[in-house]
Amino acid sequence: MKYAYIATLKEEHAILRMCHWLQVSRSGYYKSRHRTPSFQSQRRAHVHKAVVLTFNKFKKRYGAPRITVELNESGIQCSRNHIAELMAGAGLKARCGKNFRYSAATNKGNHVSENLLKRNFHANKPNEKWVSDITYIRLNRGFVYLAVIMDLFSRQIIGWALDTTMTTDLITQAFDMAVASRKTQPGLILHSDQGVQYRSGDYQARLLNAGIRPSMSRKGNCWDNAAMESFFARLKVESVYAESYQNKDEAYASVFEYIELFYNNVRRHSANEYKSPKQYEQEYYARCA
Repeated sequence: MKYAYIATLKEEHAILRMCHWLQVSRSGYYKSRHRTPSFQSQRRAHVHKAVVLTFNKFKKRYGAPRITVELNESGIQCSRNHIAELMAGAGLKARCGKNFRYSAATNKGNHVSENLLKRNFHANKPNEKWVSDITYIRLNRGFVYLAVIMDLFSRQIIGWALDTTMTTDLITQAFDMAVASRKTQPGLILHSDQGVQYRSGDYQARLLNAGIRPSMSRKGNCWDNAAMESFFARLKVESVYAESYQNKDEAYASVFEYIELFYNNVRRHSANEYKSPKQYEQEYYARCA
């Protein structure tokens, strides 16, 4: 039934993401596409999709009784018990329901990864260990947020994104930039904290698809990601604190200048024998040639 449900939503969500959400294998889904689904499984998937759409249409205010009425009036014949079963299986609880609880940390424990890095910030080659984090930059009015990914081998910043909101989209932009600029191999570690953005299904699916192993700091322990903390401290002391940004564009231009023109290409890093990150990598590849 889960495979049939995925098939009904394949135009709206990525197959990999839905397989991850429903905890089924992608290969199993594609094998199922060559089998003719039964009428019962097709109908169940159709009703399941209608339940989810109706639940979201009414902003999670309707439970099984009202959703059953809505579906019956729309021409989808179903019983209250059947709808209640589907909703329970999908984890859908109406806001007026007895079991609904308002909580900012409903998914608090989801996708928390083991600390694979264990404060070992040394890497033997590029694309062996990456670290990521988010910081804020003050504007005259408000803030912008900067997400960064660093390769621990050379301390080069290989992906970054800046925006006015601290969302999953912010870190996925930085991630996509990093992956597009590097030749990654399965087994690469990408370390972060346990922030809700890093635990999102979308971000975790991206790591899974790229063969990257997620690693996370222990809760509330900034030293587990000390290399990123050090970079942010340098960025702010050497650039941000000397400026007064009126808007996002000014902050973006400043960060671009610091990362792309100065830090990666020019700044001598103590971890690189006082060579810039790009020079340090170039010399590594020259030795390997």
